Amino acid sequence: MKLADRLSKIEEPQTIRMAKLSRELKAQGKDIIDLSLGEPDFKTPDHIVEAAIKAMQEGYTKYPPVAGFLDLKQAIVDKFQRENNLSYATDEVMVSTGAKQCIYNAVMSIVNDGDEVLIPSPFWVTYADIVKLSEGTVVQLFGSFENDFKITPAQLRNAITSKTKLFMFSSPCNPTGSIYSFEELKALVDVFMDYPQVYILSDEIYEHINFEATHESIAQFGEIKDRVIVINGLSKAFAITGWRLGYMAAHKDIIKACEKIQSQSTSGPNSITQRAAIAALNGDMQPTKMMCAAFKERRDYLVHALQEIKGMKVNNPPGAFYVFPDISAFIGKNDIHTAEDLCMYLLDKAQVSCVTGDAFGNPHCIRISYATSMEKLQEAVKRIRIALEDLG
Repeated sequence: MKLADRLSKIEEPQTIRMAKLSRELKAQGKDIIDLSLGEPDFKTPDHIVEAAIKAMQEGYTKYPPVAGFLDLKQAIVDKFQRENNLSYATDEVMVSTGAKQCIYNAVMSIVNDGDEVLIPSPFWVTYADIVKLSEGTVVQLFGSFENDFKITPAQLRNAITSKTKLFMFSSPCNPTGSIYSFEELKALVDVFMDYPQVYILSDEIYEHINFEATHESIAQFGEIKDRVIVINGLSKAFAITGWRLGYMAAHKDIIKACEKIQSQSTSGPNSITQRAAIAALNGDMQPTKMMCAAFKERRDYLVHALQEIKGMKVNNPPGAFYVFPDISAFIGKNDIHTAEDLCMYLLDKAQVSCVTGDAFGNPHCIRISYATSMEKLQEAVKRIRIALEDLG
């Protein structure tokens, strides 16, 4: 078959590929511990489930508005004001079928053929492929392990050219768990002030999985706010990954453009999920806080346990639910030539699934998700230790 050329520009996300492979091996009877996907293992809070049931009973089963119900958009506006001290109007927010679609809409609305998009590396796997689909050019800025994988203002300034159109990043970061402080964001903003043609996409989906500080959004800096697109959603904070709802805030012209694109792709997101989202955004945050506390406990265990494995180099991420260890010490041993080789070795030898750092723009690391039970994490570390010791 002769299919579209654009398919050759992108790959299936490694996170999804490894999760799929894990499911296949489990179906064969293998005892696989899957640490590949970023999916909270907690159940959705009861008040959100009850809101969804009520929505169906009340007849919210018809086509919703493309950009979302007005009262949901108001709940998002209220959330930004209450939690982030950010002021938006309802025509400056919209909802989509997940944060991923929000990012897709935004990139497709901004990036033209040949435009350069700056992405600090490591980055979430999908960023680069969405840019490629938009005919943009990906420019990676490499954050060092020593700086918790974050970039410096000097790196940013040196990377911007006359072709730069967009800068996109996440904080807290997937895959590293790193968080940009107020001071670090302000230093980047000082650079952006000299380049008014550059938009900034800030992925804040892990906002509430933050162990050590108050969340800081780059949209708080009024001098660049009109150029900032804030991406967020419900999957991580409220454990509703399968419900598929994300939201974004930006200048109304950007929102209007994203709505136009969405009207020709999915139209409005699931009407029932939208009603449940109102309950999530306006409701009790205690379940989210309990999840965050559990993630911190797992983080503390996992970082310490991995640091005790000879050759494993691990930092202490302050957010999200991943560790991103440097595994360079194991490259070159036996038939391990790449981080992907090591992931496949661990899957075969230890029956533990994780994801190669290549997928996130760093070939020296692997991503391990701790969005699973402490019992499984402890067993996974035991297996990983034995498998790596067997490498010599």
